[in-house]
Amino acid sequence: MNIKPLADRVLILPSPAEEVTAAGIIIPDSAKEKPLKGEVIAAGPGTKEEEMILKAGDQVLYGKYAGTEVTLDGTAYLIMRQNDVLGIIEN
Repeated sequence: MNIKPLADRVLILPSPAEEVTAAGIIIPDSAKEKPLKGEVIAAGPGTKEEEMILKAGDQVLYGKYAGTEVTLDGTAYLIMRQNDVLGIIEN
């Protein structure tokens, strides 16, 4: 299934949560920190007021509570407005 975001929205694949173990204790998924970075999978065309700056393949940082979670083919994604993205990670 393919999704093409509309207007100023982007589809982001969050980076996997880091698993931290201490003294042999396994941290359950519900207690792991949500990742705050990910990869743009698809981007909308933008709006008259806001040009789309992000493109597929960009590594980005976003706010902790930004976006809406959607699951496609068993993979969790976030869809959010471009202005919810805090910055692009450049290597």
